[in-house]
Amino acid sequence: MNTFNKTNLKNIHKIKISRVLIILVLPLSTLAQVSDNVEIKKMVDADQNERTNIDSIDWNILAPRDSIRRYNVLKLMNLNQIVTGKDYYRSALIFQHGKDSNDYRIALDFMRKAIELDSSINKWLLAAIIDRELMSRKQPQIYGTQYFKGNSDTAKWELYKIDTTIISDKEREFYDIEPLAMIRERIREKNLLLITEYFKKTNSIKATIELIKHEKKKGIKSEYNVSEFELNSFGYELVNLNKLDHALKIFKLNTKFYPKAANTYDSLGECLLLLSKKRKGINAYKKALQLNPNNKNAEKIINEQK
Repeated sequence: MNTFNKTNLKNIHKIKISRVLIILVLPLSTLAQVSDNVEIKKMVDADQNERTNIDSIDWNILAPRDSIRRYNVLKLMNLNQIVTGKDYYRSALIFQHGKDSNDYRIALDFMRKAIELDSSINKWLLAAIIDRELMSRKQPQIYGTQYFKGNSDTAKWELYKIDTTIISDKEREFYDIEPLAMIRERIREKNLLLITEYFKKTNSIKATIELIKHEKKKGIKSEYNVSEFELNSFGYELVNLNKLDHALKIFKLNTKFYPKAANTYDSLGECLLLLSKKRKGINAYKKALQLNPNNKNAEKIINEQK
């Protein structure tokens, strides 16, 4: 029987680990450190780079490396060299790739301290660690950040079991997590066929565009992934193949399918500039900036092209 409730969640957010391992109340001598710890950043970079292609990971090699990184983080902690919000955030990143509940609880403590020191830090990781800690105890996750794929060739991506009664979509939004319905849709999309594979077989942009339009009309019954992200990725694949005219057609189509997505116009603008269509490119970037006023890339390019 699952007895997890709001009280349990509150307790998880307040977990404190043994101060024999970590002392979060730092001595005054460490307050002089204002820059982020370079060693922790290097460890995080290594951690992320070794996970670039999840399907080719050799866990017999990676697991010991993860263990060494966790040991080194604790060593730096005991030397009072973890001080800034980013230091704690990066330490949490390393420990959330741990092997058991204790590692996840340490990661939780790191994340709580990171947010305490720097409120601008993305809170998604805190929710993800809570989900992982619950999973490590064979409990349902509550935020919906964790999904998995079996080892067989026919295995599909699935959302790890979730208790939907604990967290609302409004609370998910606070942690920069999509609504649950959208999470389920993202996982459905991950199991769909890829447009790029169809293009490779047909080598026809006309047939590919017709397929995209047909699949988009099918909605949730589509067999191919025609999401904004996937079409954008396909467009850049065409750019990398120096098929700029083909890419332009895909980026334009993406803006028609997803007219409120700033990134579609940002990508369209980039492609237009590559094709020396300056005026149209700037207009696309202006549209991207209108949809997302925080788009510094669009703002920068618009100013550079004046």
